[in-house]
Amino acid sequence: MAVPKVCGIETEYGVALRGAADANPVLASSMLINAYVEHRKVGWDFEDESPGRDARGFAREGAAPPEIETHLVNTVLTNGARYYVDHAHPEYSTPECANALELVVADKAGERILGRSMQASRRLLTPEQEIVVYKNNTDGKGNSYGTHENYLVDRTVPFATLVRHLLPWFVTRQVFTGAGKVGGENGSGKIEYQISQRADFFEEEVGLETTLKRPIVNTRDEPHADPQKYRRLHVIVGDANLCEVATFLKVGSTAILLAMIEDDFIDKDYSIATPVAALRGVSHDPTCRTTVELVDGGTITAVDLQWEFLRLAQKYADDVGLEACGGDEIAGQVLERWEATLAGLERDPRTLDGKLDWVTKQSLLDAYRERDGLEWDDPKLALLDLQYHDVRPGRSLYERLVRAGKVERLVEEEDVTNAMTEPPPTTRAYFRGRCLAEWADAVVAANWDSLILDVGSDPLRRIPMMEPLRGTQAHVASLFEECTTPAELVARLAS
Repeated sequence: MAVPKVCGIETEYGVALRGAADANPVLASSMLINAYVEHRKVGWDFEDESPGRDARGFAREGAAPPEIETHLVNTVLTNGARYYVDHAHPEYSTPECANALELVVADKAGERILGRSMQASRRLLTPEQEIVVYKNNTDGKGNSYGTHENYLVDRTVPFATLVRHLLPWFVTRQVFTGAGKVGGENGSGKIEYQISQRADFFEEEVGLETTLKRPIVNTRDEPHADPQKYRRLHVIVGDANLCEVATFLKVGSTAILLAMIEDDFIDKDYSIATPVAALRGVSHDPTCRTTVELVDGGTITAVDLQWEFLRLAQKYADDVGLEACGGDEIAGQVLERWEATLAGLERDPRTLDGKLDWVTKQSLLDAYRERDGLEWDDPKLALLDLQYHDVRPGRSLYERLVRAGKVERLVEEEDVTNAMTEPPPTTRAYFRGRCLAEWADAVVAANWDSLILDVGSDPLRRIPMMEPLRGTQAHVASLFEECTTPAELVARLAS
């Protein structure tokens, strides 16, 4: 049986420091985080970091493993998330979540934290200066930054099997995961409007890199869990979504696909002949009519190939169940959304306005084009594209649509606000978050699979958390109620 699909999202936010002579993005990112985390920052423990380990057991000649920037601002929050500077961006990594809906809440909480960070940073700036953050994936000048997903996967599944099924999956799922983009980049030629912000930046089918020669399937083998039992599928091919329906469907459907792969349920090879070209081709056609060539010689549209995956998923739900995909109730909602979305794309993508980002943004831009008589290459449209992703509530075109009731929400704002400080109760993030909330001064450092506590006497105590579904509220809430010091907690855990 498939292992539970514990999941998370890492988002690198675009950042700009306005009104400063030296608009250093690393400085701006550091100021954001320092302003938000006013009190003691709990550092990140890099002991177990191994970003250069390749799932194929080797590194392609000339490949450069990702660097670990240990000197940059890096902290852990009471909600179990990691908030840090990655290269030249503020990055928010959600806490581990047990299902897609829980992750929608955690991802939205990240947006609110970045918004709060911008407000807090004003006290560190002069009146004419401002740090502005965007939840997008490109600066329009040839640079792309990532929104990465992570899924718990059974170690026994051959990585080649994952690759075979994931390549056609990632090429075609962008019809509902794309964030939309005016124009093209990276040598894509003249494009008016396309589905995905990231598609133009992928150049390889499989590989270790994340910033150069980006691969559709990333091979980083850094499980952040028991390496004998699990791997972490590190997905770098997705867009930064604002629409909650898009995030829910992106994560929930991918979790179901992975469960089907683990249970050897996919009985047909949907391999695409030229995945990199197909990824771009699908993105460049907002009508969703472009076909891709299959290895078996046939051709199919992205929507029709998604129908094939959906029909398999529906049969999987009937024959096996969806417990590993976040539970039958939540994953069942994913199946319903998936079917309704494909039907809408097939009929007319515009019917999904307010549900999918690329459709919502296109409808908004079409309205501006009609009102002002703009062509797609008008610089004003590129600015409006960017403003859609502005995290400032008063400036964001997306948030303006939310306030007007034109975007469907799946979660309550009260739950999002709580998730800014409270960890999910269903994963080990609960233990990490509660330790930080109760005894921040005693937490020396933390990472995904361990936590180091100072219990008042030598030596420091490292608490391993190799099982993502241990350390939940159900497992350890009583310990936090009964223990008054970190030393008591460590003693109880040892017993």
